[in-house]
Amino acid sequence: MKIIRSRPERARLARRDVSNAVSDLFNRFFDDDIFSTDLVETGWNPRVDVYEKDSNVVVKADIPGIEEKNLNIEVEDHVLTISGSKEEEHERKEKSYHQIERSYGSFCRSITLPEGIQGDKIIAEYKKGVLTVTIPKAKEAETKKVKIKVS
Repeated sequence: MKIIRSRPERARLARRDVSNAVSDLFNRFFDDDIFSTDLVETGWNPRVDVYEKDSNVVVKADIPGIEEKNLNIEVEDHVLTISGSKEEEHERKEKSYHQIERSYGSFCRSITLPEGIQGDKIIAEYKKGVLTVTIPKAKEAETKKVKIKVS
């Protein structure tokens, strides 16, 4: 028969850890306003796709509701930085109530680009809430395909 020592202090600490973890989980769930459109409170960052197409590196970012004048695009040391800000106000007046909602905030997203890009020839297009940044690769950076002769 195996003898197991009782350690009541360890059991008490384990129960306290579980209790704290459950409390933290509930607090985070109920404190976060999952229905909020406020950029500051939700810590909003745009979703970004980065891929190569032909002889370009393409970056697409979903940025709905941002005006073009509030977008900034910079390239420095092979790092593309997309930043911007948003301010919206929605007002609704009905017979029995008056509602005003405001959302505001800013975002900044940085993407490290591969070596051999032409930073001075970037093209950016913003259409229907999607920002598309096309960065041409230098000719020497393009991949060469070598045909193999089979004998």
